[in-house]
Amino acid sequence: MIYEKVCELIAEQFSISVDTLTPDTLFEENLGADSLDIVELSMALEEEFEIGEMGDEDLSSIKNIQDLVNLIQSRLDG
Repeated sequence: MIYEKVCELIAEQFSISVDTLTPDTLFEENLGADSLDIVELSMALEEEFEIGEMGDEDLSSIKNIQDLVNLIQSRLDG
């Protein structure tokens, strides 16, 4: 559920097909994401999952989609 929704939001933001995404998709290397892209995505995720604000420390630890899913899951479980 979380993974699918995260992929939908990423596909929408980066104007790509959700089918091209995997848990190992890297934000910088595969998607060409810069810091602004990550901030915009984090705001969309914060709103979608109602997880509160993700800080710079959280965002700097995210390299691929699975990292992001893990962070969201830990926030929801916490």
